[in-house]
Amino acid sequence: MAITVKIPTQLRAVTGGESEVAVEEAATVGEVLDGLYERFENLRDRIAEDGDLRRFVNVYVDGEDIRFLDGLDTAVSDGDDVTILPAVAGG
Repeated sequence: MAITVKIPTQLRAVTGGESEVAVEEAATVGEVLDGLYERFENLRDRIAEDGDLRRFVNVYVDGEDIRFLDGLDTAVSDGDDVTILPAVAGG
């Protein structure tokens, strides 16, 4: 089993249109993201800066915001859902 990463519409251009991506063998959110960066090299520029997430990018593990857990060191397990959700400006 793998960790499922849900990709929002705004980022699908860099994932080849994929809305969900499976990542194998990751113990933390940071490792999940590293797995994504290996597959989709342009994703890092869109969501990360200086080794951390951009301030307008929110990441959730099974609905829990990682900012209130252990950040990129938040543990993940097989079967978990990770959601990347950039903030969208508008009215």
